[in-house]
Amino acid sequence: MRIVLACLCLIAAAGMARADQELPIFDAHMHYSHDAWTVVPPKEVVEILKKAGVKRAMVSSSNNEGTKMLQDVAPGVIVPELRPYRSRGELSTWAKDPTVLPFLEDLLSKRKYVAIGEFHIYGADADLPNMRGVVQLARKYGMFLHSHSDADAVVRHFQQDPDAKVLWAHSGFERPEKVREMLRRYPRLACDLAFLTAHASNGKVSPGWREAFLEFPDRFVVGTDTFTPERWHYVVEHARWSRAWLADLPPDVARKIAYENGDRLFGGAR
Repeated sequence: MRIVLACLCLIAAAGMARADQELPIFDAHMHYSHDAWTVVPPKEVVEILKKAGVKRAMVSSSNNEGTKMLQDVAPGVIVPELRPYRSRGELSTWAKDPTVLPFLEDLLSKRKYVAIGEFHIYGADADLPNMRGVVQLARKYGMFLHSHSDADAVVRHFQQDPDAKVLWAHSGFERPEKVREMLRRYPRLACDLAFLTAHASNGKVSPGWREAFLEFPDRFVVGTDTFTPERWHYVVEHARWSRAWLADLPPDVARKIAYENGDRLFGGAR
């Protein structure tokens, strides 16, 4: 009997391992900007996503042509996000550039996007006219604001539009206690976990982040952040690492963070 039970346990464990390895990923933070197009061509990007088990990916690109290129190759995989940057060098200048809003309005008249971002904005700069205009565009078109910002800027987004939908990039690199405070305060706030490696190590979720994930299982998504071309070669490894720490959570919570939340929040545009 003991031998039989031991075999059953091994079979169950093997099944769990296979399920973990096969857990799909919705990657909510990817970029395919102009400097990546020749280094990692569109068809190679799609193969990388397939190898990583990334079922869908929300992608933005500086000048936005990269996103279209990937959509043309894999329309059912790529979820398009509209970026205010025409080149990578506009990260620190876009918020005061008077040509940005007309640029965004022109693209929105031609194509459908689920979010505006990822954009970088901090503190009182979130009250600048460009940022206010982006908030209004997101409201008009029903899009998320993918905001790489501090908590102060996120608060200002919601002050400008209490019904805004905000995806907080990298969860603001904040402590989990602060993230939980913000999630309690703003029901339409979601958080991506890109580059936030402090939430897990050695396949284990840290106590503070475990509490956050269990309290708000519907509000977190994973992300790789391919902000340089070289990061595309890390996508498979990142997906493997994500599955490892997700396996330390209850299965229903792991599924939500891995892909169900992404599908629910950003699954509208193809």
